Amino acid sequence: MLAILGAAGNAGRAAIGELRKRGLKVRAVVRSEAKAQDLAALGCEIAIADLRDTAALAKAIEGAEMVLAICPISPRAQDPAADMRAIIDAICGAVIAARPARVLAISDYGAELSVGTGVTLAFHYLETELRKTSAAVTLLRSAEHMQNWPRLFRTAAETGVLPSLHHPLTKLFPMVSATDVGIVAADLLTSSDPRQSPRIVHVEGPRRYTPLDVANTLGAACGRAIVARELPRADWIAALTRGGLSPHYAALVAELYDAHNSGLIGVERGATDIRRGATEFAQCSIFSAAALAAAVAAPSSRPG
Repeated sequence: MLAILGAAGNAGRAAIGELRKRGLKVRAVVRSEAKAQDLAALGCEIAIADLRDTAALAKAIEGAEMVLAICPISPRAQDPAADMRAIIDAICGAVIAARPARVLAISDYGAELSVGTGVTLAFHYLETELRKTSAAVTLLRSAEHMQNWPRLFRTAAETGVLPSLHHPLTKLFPMVSATDVGIVAADLLTSSDPRQSPRIVHVEGPRRYTPLDVANTLGAACGRAIVARELPRADWIAALTRGGLSPHYAALVAELYDAHNSGLIGVERGATDIRRGATEFAQCSIFSAAALAAAVAAPSSRPG
């Protein structure tokens, strides 16, 4: 039995789909029944638990030999770092109580760094705490998700300008489809050597991209010219909070992009296990007609 925490997200659903294709028993852990219907249709056992409730999580993963942990971050939380730490503490407490043999956690590029990475510091904490458990741990560090970009699509489609926190515009940066992250996670759950712990794996897309590539791809999909422009550093916090982020979360995101632009965020030095997703940016589901129409029609959100 495999238990999936964060089963309702893109990566969780992709992992479940892959595991079910292989005929494996899956328990999907979700916050409410409303998020469970389509997962049940895939043949999943359903468990309801809040990710901040250690006892409920321990019961939800009880009897599972392997656990996939996906930790969400709320961009509107007034103290997102504390919110994430509470989720991590609950997950790790549940792992200690339920004692699954193996845990795979989806982490982040740059999670090996202990300072100066903003939002990614939460994943450093996740990795640190999971290493304290008795489970064999695999840490799947993911590049930036392609699915983050639609939050900018309406602004770009309306103005013809795609603002970028990635500087300079010619800088290549790693991206990956969240769906591919889930597929790689499923493969690792069923093939990793439990004697190797912690195992660190990085995952990114088939190639790297620049903000210019993103603008060109979006322009082709929208049928209009779109250009990328660097958003000045002084405008980042205001732009992020206008997009609906809490001030604390905006500051964490800005700090992460400072680290990106300084060249700190990437594959950890000396790492050799780097997986490649198959999805090119232009092939990502965010560019389907329905998804693009929804993103262009939605209220514009934060850059990044």
